[in-house]
Amino acid sequence: MPGADVLDVGTGTGALALVAAASGAASVTATDLSRRAVLAARLNARLRGHPIHVRRGDLLSTVAKQSFDVILSNPPYVVSPGGVPAKSADLTWWAGEDGRAVLDRLCVQAPPLLRPGGVLLVVHSALCGVGATVDALTAQGLRAGPVAHETVPYGPVMRRHAAWLEARGLVEPGETKEELVVIRAWRS
Repeated sequence: MPGADVLDVGTGTGALALVAAASGAASVTATDLSRRAVLAARLNARLRGHPIHVRRGDLLSTVAKQSFDVILSNPPYVVSPGGVPAKSADLTWWAGEDGRAVLDRLCVQAPPLLRPGGVLLVVHSALCGVGATVDALTAQGLRAGPVAHETVPYGPVMRRHAAWLEARGLVEPGETKEELVVIRAWRS
């Protein structure tokens, strides 16, 4: 990422933005819908001495007229029962019954912001459909595919939804781990 203009979408605490800044990015912009996340990311950037521009807004709304060499995102991807959560804190993980409430929007909104040769890296649960993400990004004119995966223990939210996931046949009974996948998409 040295010399790249980087965007971190759904930054949360700013972890990915901080890595980009520490890796020599020319500029780093981070966005998040949550006021608390924006404050946390700004504080973390200040404490580490990195000039990260943190903006509050829905996905890419605050950067729609910019372009980037690299776009990073660890969006909400937890496959979840019911509608949009009432508590805003739950939006940090909630992604709807198919896990794609944010992913599908990201796959449409991010590609136009990539410069020629630009790269988009997105992490999500395999339960959300790796093929669906690859297909959505390909439909936007990008080349895409999984580049990394790791099986990890369920976090607290996945443990809370385990019975529901089992009942829907999305996971085996007694399952306690999920596969996380990194999708890389790039403009040729």
